[in-house]
Amino acid sequence: MPATAGKLQFDQPLRDELIDTLQRLTSTASDTGMPLPEALAAVRSCGVLGLVVPARYGGMGHDAASVNQVVRDIARVDASMAIILFQHFAVSARIVDWGNEEQKEALLPRVASGEYLLASAWSESGSGADKRRIATTAQRQPDGGWLLDGAKSFATGARIADLYLILAQSGEDTGESLSYGAAGQSFFLVEAENPGLVPTDVLDLVGMRASATGFVELQSCRVGAEALLGPEGEASRIISTVRESGATLGAVSVGIAEAAFEILLDHVNKRGLTSQQSVRHRIVNLATRIEAARAIVERSGRKDGADPGMTTLYSKLFASTIGESVVAEVHGMLGSTGFLRDHPINRLGHDARAISLMGPTNDLCRELVSAQCLSALKSA
Repeated sequence: MPATAGKLQFDQPLRDELIDTLQRLTSTASDTGMPLPEALAAVRSCGVLGLVVPARYGGMGHDAASVNQVVRDIARVDASMAIILFQHFAVSARIVDWGNEEQKEALLPRVASGEYLLASAWSESGSGADKRRIATTAQRQPDGGWLLDGAKSFATGARIADLYLILAQSGEDTGESLSYGAAGQSFFLVEAENPGLVPTDVLDLVGMRASATGFVELQSCRVGAEALLGPEGEASRIISTVRESGATLGAVSVGIAEAAFEILLDHVNKRGLTSQQSVRHRIVNLATRIEAARAIVERSGRKDGADPGMTTLYSKLFASTIGESVVAEVHGMLGSTGFLRDHPINRLGHDARAISLMGPTNDLCRELVSAQCLSALKSA
């Protein structure tokens, strides 16, 4: 498809239609770990997949602020789909920033049209959150291509993605001290139809149950030289610049908190509890915390401050903590109503907890922030 493909739109009517569709489907979602086909069809057809794709490739060319807003809006009705889209936008942005012109012309129009849904496959069992020890290997072949072997776990969008961003060890790990990833690692773009890429089991998760999170195996997976994204052996540098984009998983947490807050407002109105001062004040306290989380997510998207990367880490830490605490307090205020097994507050609680475990995990975020803080102290 040529790079001059017509620019798609994701305007307010289309956004509202998508959110209405996802909200309707959430209450009837299957329990298979996969999004419903109708939900995927709505996402592919509305133009949202091209949000960060530049206009010259048929997309909308939006920035991290728009990503955070769209992800937050969708998380209010379907956190699982919000996570799928967040990962899609992240891979899209990496192609935009690090892909060569041939890769952009070949892939980005398909992303913008809704043909390609993208996913990351980095994590491995036992490798740790910082991805410094991975077993997946990439061996250069005589024809210039690569042979990938290994297995990935907790890949969001497994079995529904059309293109995967694979992290592999392509060279020697020199033991160089890096905050994320290891020396000698490279990124590869692998199409789902490649016979050597085999998505296997979808995990039975407690939270984000319809995010198609599962395992991806690479079994003598042969790819051409064009599959390499960015400089060979420098995946860690690509990773380190990602958080500077301002896109943050904290946006999902804010959307979850807003959904819980709406449930609470509906509850107190129906029960006639708004006349109680204690209830009104607790509502105000919750609204204030949500507003603070929303503000730091928006600041992250604007890339405010001297170090936008740190703001992104702070936004993930703060918003995810607020999301969990807001849902927990709403659950308590609902009383016995919230203990019904199928009450949506329980799904929101599990979804809120999942954010802290998604990469970079909150513990890894704290390590990255602490290293920066200690470095500042030493130089003071």
